Amino acid sequence: MTLRIIPLTIAEANHFVGIYHRHHPPVVSAKITIGVMEEDRVVGVLIAGRPVARKTCQVSTLEVTRLATDGTRNACSILYGAAARAAKALGYSKIQTFILDIESGASLRASGWTLDGTSPGRQWKRTDGQARGNLHPIMPKTRYVKNLSNEPRPKIVIEESEQPQQGFGW
Repeated sequence: MTLRIIPLTIAEANHFVGIYHRHHPPVVSAKITIGVMEEDRVVGVLIAGRPVARKTCQVSTLEVTRLATDGTRNACSILYGAAARAAKALGYSKIQTFILDIESGASLRASGWTLDGTSPGRQWKRTDGQARGNLHPIMPKTRYVKNLSNEPRPKIVIEESEQPQQGFGW
């Protein structure tokens, strides 16, 4: 059995999530969508995007928001490893994910991720303090991370040129 990583569209990944994910619906947006194939069939997908928690750095951290497989051995570990490599290549300094407290995290540890803390799994609230509709299990979760770089993000300076250009001009 040889597993290989492939790029996917968000629609393809979401279709797989809709069929195989145990407790979450498809996502609205993503920065990375990858799949793992065995021979000629997709056996797992991973979707990563901006961190869900608004207090987490939205620029230097990438968060795996969905991972689903059909149960094929090693598919999860391969996807987590590929996501970390892609995030590092794109310049992210950290990648993270949350799993339910009842899940083991074995695939994450096998991919070099480390346990970073827990979340009580409360109901989400809007910034005005009102309860928000929850599409996720309200139970404790465990956060795993993989640090990709110890370098701080450089300050970004975009200077206007003296000559007007079309587009962004970079």
